[in-house]
Amino acid sequence: MAALIQAGQAGSMPASVVLVVSPRAESVAALRAREMGVHVEVVSPKEPDYAEHLLGALLGAGIDWVCLAGLMSKVPCEVLDAFSGRVLNIHPALLPKYGGQGMWGMHVHEAVLAAGEKESGCTVHVVTEEYDEGPIVLQMRCPVEQDDTPESLAARVLALEHEAFPMALEQLIEARSG
Repeated sequence: MAALIQAGQAGSMPASVVLVVSPRAESVAALRAREMGVHVEVVSPKEPDYAEHLLGALLGAGIDWVCLAGLMSKVPCEVLDAFSGRVLNIHPALLPKYGGQGMWGMHVHEAVLAAGEKESGCTVHVVTEEYDEGPIVLQMRCPVEQDDTPESLAARVLALEHEAFPMALEQLIEARSG
């Protein structure tokens, strides 16, 4: 999230982050977004009218693209329909491997190492109704080192994620305007 905000504020991508949606007012993401001058809307997936509240916040902010950074629940169909093809997520692996329900955070890096993979990386993809199954927009790769731990691999992949998400968003924006 912070990498996207920074890229927009620096003018290194043709978009600006105008809204961060967080399930809690005091989450790390919400606090960081406010520090960076971005409006935060609190919308919890546990709310009975979650889909309506989330869609209202997004439409009310006049946004064009939705970028997920750490969302741990599915995006409501109403949001996917309203922003068809414009909801993006980043995943810390080279999809389609190591994706799907339960594949998040260190679980992904542990699975990559346990499988003896020679490379890992990140994938920016369009969000669909199923976890990590949407069309791939961009992948960035890094080697898996012999002495890697889940933490060391995660750090290398995170550095790629900070590059990949703004780059993928820029590609899509340019493709739609071109």
